[in-house]
Formats: sequence, structure tokens, C-alpha cells
Amino acid sequence: MRKNKIFVACDSINVSKVKKIIEKTQNSKIKVGYKFGLEFLNSKRGRTFLSRLKTKTIFADLKLHDIPNTCASAVKAIKDLKINYLTIHISSGLEALKATKKVSGNIKLIGVTILTSLDNKSLKQIGFDKDLKKLVYHQARLANKAGLDAIVCSAHEVNIVKKVFKKEIITPGIRFNSKSYDQKRILTPKQAYENGSDWLVMGRPITKGNIKRNIQNLINHLSQ
Repeated sequence: MRKNKIFVACDSINVSKVKKIIEKTQNSKIKVGYKFGLEFLNSKRGRTFLSRLKTKTIFADLKLHDIPNTCASAVKAIKDLKINYLTIHISSGLEALKATKKVSGNIKLIGVTILTSLDNKSLKQIGFDKDLKKLVYHQARLANKAGLDAIVCSAHEVNIVKKVFKKEIITPGIRFNSKSYDQKRILTPKQAYENGSDWLVMGRPITKGNIKRNIQNLINHLSQ
């Protein structure tokens, strides 16, 4: 039976806290990788810590969003970290996606669709006229055209993305209950896997409070 997979979001600049998250989330039931965002990667000790972290699946959530040359150069600049996954906004455009993919090597390049903190109202405020789900579908087609290795989307949109993108799908906005924090489009872990997610991204529901107990809660939730 295939193991469920989860990226635990290490949203902190405290290296000791990150070490504790990694230690406490070790288990034999779920495959665990670790997501590091701008907060950690821009911190004084973050880059050094990652350069020494071995045998873990590492997701660098940089969310690159720039002109093609800058995106490609950013990938080259972090290759020494030996990361496994790296994010780029699909809205950077096809040329930037292609240029970044061309130099990514063994790093799996993940296209970010619409952030799970946004909904249709938020998109209209930004200036998008297209419905959220139609926009995600359009972006998934673009990611496929660029040859990206994975997509980040809400678990609500997995079935839409799967119509045009056949590789890995990673879904944030996962909650055990209705406590959404700053997310808008959320689902439970079980619902997300049932929808077809390959990886879940979970931060605060795992890292706040008793981490070992939270991981066990996730295991129990998935076995129900």
C-alpha cells in the first residue's frame, strides 16, 4: 500500500525549533518531507542549516516570480543546498517557466497556481476577471506546456488540474477542522487525498502544540 506523503511547513527562523519539528515528526506510517519558505531561507542561519541537512526530502518554497533570467539565475544560486522541490509562480509566464526548468537539473520544479489564501473576491480586488477554477485550469495547462514536475493548488482544484496535468500535485490549506487561520480554500487531510493529492502541506496543525500527538492525530484521521 502506498504511503501518504506530507510536507511539514517549518515556518520559523529558530533553528532549534526546526530541529525539534524534524525530530518529532519522524514516523513509519507517513512519508514526511520539510518545506522551508522565505522566512527561514532568508534568515541568518537558515541557509547554513539547510546546506547540512542530509537524507531528508526538502521543499524550498521560494515562489519565484520574476523575469526569465532572474528566475533561472536564482535556481543556479541555490543548487548547492541539494533541495528536492522548488516553487515558481506560474503567473511568471511561459518563458520564465521554461528558462527555470531548463536549469533546474535534479530539482523538481513546482508551479504555484492561485494561493489558498485567495478566493474569487480577492482575485477581483487584484484585477482578475476570470473565475478562480477557470484560472487554475488555465495555469495547469501552462505548467504542463512548460514541462514542470509538479503543481501546487488547493485540494478543491485537484480534479480540475488532473485533467491537463498528470504529474505530482501538492496541496496546502489542509486543516483537521474549520480553523482556517489565513487560508480561504481548505479541506481535511482525508478529503485532500481522496481528491487525488499526492502531497499535503501542513504547518500549524502539526507544529503548534504537541507535535508527536499532532502527527499521531493525522495518522488516526487517515485510518478512519
